[in-house]
Amino acid sequence: MTQLMINNLNLVIDQVSKDKNIGRVYVIEAVEQAILAIARKNLGPGYDLEAHFSEETGEIEVFMFKQVVNEVNNPKTEISLEEAFDNDPDAILGDNLGLRVEKNIYGRIEAQVAKQVILQKIKEIEHKNIYDEFNERKGEIVSGLVRKVERSMIIVDLGKTEAILPRQEQVYSETYKPNDRIRALLSNIKMEKGGPKLILSRASEDFLVKLFESEVPEIYDGIVKIMRVARIPGFRSKIAVLSTNKDVDPVGACVGMKGFRIQSIINELRGEKIDIIPFSENVGKLVANALSPAEASKVAYDEEGKTVIVTVPDDQLALAIGKKGQNVQLATKICDCKIDIVSDSRTDKKDKTAYKGLMEITGVGDIMAKLLFQSGYEKVSDVVESTVERLVNELSIDEKKAEKILTSAKDLMIKIQSDIELKEKIDKETGEGQGSLTGDESQSEIGEPEGNSAQKEESAPQESPGSENGERQG
Repeated sequence: MTQLMINNLNLVIDQVSKDKNIGRVYVIEAVEQAILAIARKNLGPGYDLEAHFSEETGEIEVFMFKQVVNEVNNPKTEISLEEAFDNDPDAILGDNLGLRVEKNIYGRIEAQVAKQVILQKIKEIEHKNIYDEFNERKGEIVSGLVRKVERSMIIVDLGKTEAILPRQEQVYSETYKPNDRIRALLSNIKMEKGGPKLILSRASEDFLVKLFESEVPEIYDGIVKIMRVARIPGFRSKIAVLSTNKDVDPVGACVGMKGFRIQSIINELRGEKIDIIPFSENVGKLVANALSPAEASKVAYDEEGKTVIVTVPDDQLALAIGKKGQNVQLATKICDCKIDIVSDSRTDKKDKTAYKGLMEITGVGDIMAKLLFQSGYEKVSDVVESTVERLVNELSIDEKKAEKILTSAKDLMIKIQSDIELKEKIDKETGEGQGSLTGDESQSEIGEPEGNSAQKEESAPQESPGSENGERQG
């Protein structure tokens, strides 16, 4: 074994463990496996071999285990009692005796092979440690230096290993050059043949969320929650936030004193615009908030079609839609529904009709009709389909008032249905009577034109000869 490695391996193992940042026990295990592989190759198959590192001598010893028997049938795994006494005077039948393998079985070629095996084992352990470390950091923001910029990816040095930022995870308006510092989300990690592959992202919505968690302590502590996120990387983002503490303003907490917190995030995203809106379980309110900075005049929600019709002032129509439709596109994503935006001028006539219909409900005046309409109730049937709890939450009224409105709406709906049924019955009876009368009149009208036409046909030939005679006389 002196040809294979130096007599005392303790110093070498300690140095490798320190340089590679690998536990000492893993380095010892790698060396043991390498020596064991060479011993099996040289001795041949069928032997029961084990390798052990001695802390005292700093050497790795290989032992061949054989069972003590009276009659040896397999010399590779069995040893006679007489021969066992030569190695261990206390040996008895049935013992599993460990015989030390001589060092001279290792040569120069074996030493090179062992070296390659050890290096390979150490590299595998190193890759596993890197994978385990960064797998725990998956979904977090990491920082590194740009090592190389290629057409399809950016290679980032994270210190212990390298990661890639694919083209689809980059913000197209951002450019980098070697040695630039970069922060990104560790979105995925995969173990491949050549080692762990780390994938970064700067275009994902999770990256935006993690930036807010790092800049806003209230979000990190769970006092303020990010409920919805929508993002067009490099252009604009919207986040809907909710506070679990009534004394904490969720939007104000994200913006920070003089906008310091939000400005830090905007700087990291290189000028990407961010809209922070309060979250609401009410779809109408959430849509109105999501269309910020435009102000909605009225919001109507169609639950069956999952469509929200938003009315905005004429001068804010373009603002609500946004550049290239980005504002309404983000609002649609954050609210998870279809949004139709119309101007006030197109809905004034329709609004007046709806107001008038809602004011027919007993107990609903002008102000209450406006509140109902702004909450998405356009018809009496919309109110009937609602609940007391929903009216209380959406209109900010007490339960007694909500019950009265709901009961009145149901009574009015019954009356409307009765009126419709009565009108349909009257129209049906009137239609049948007019149909029979029209049939008699039509028959008399049909006969009269035929008589007139016959008279015209008879009078026509009497005029022709006269005219011709007149012309001849002339």
